[in-house]
Amino acid sequence: MTSTSQKQLLAIIEVGGYPDFTPIYEAHGYQVTVLTTMRKVLKYLKKNTPDMVIAEFNFQSDFRDRTSTLESLMSMIERMPNTKVIVFYDKEFQKQLAKLEEHYHFHATLSFPINGRHLEKYLS
Repeated sequence: MTSTSQKQLLAIIEVGGYPDFTPIYEAHGYQVTVLTTMRKVLKYLKKNTPDMVIAEFNFQSDFRDRTSTLESLMSMIERMPNTKVIVFYDKEFQKQLAKLEEHYHFHATLSFPINGRHLEKYLS
């Protein structure tokens, strides 16, 4: 498969603390790009339309007008109807994530610790 026909996956790792799932993504035929700041992600999305985005929901109560950088991401992804988003989150913030789910569609939401086999179900 050439890189132009390969599916594109954007992994956004702002906090991390979990295994590197790149081998799993690649085993499912994705070419992986990893970015660590939302500023870089938004710049990347102006020029690229990934097939899949893996993002973290990191609740930040100190934000005045939103709950996390995930909202900034989703405002751009809304213009990419074929891009699927999988969100990793801490169970303690499930209530805040549920509020976002009222406004945005996520392909899947997975709570920590992330089970690689469970993740694979959503990559096909």
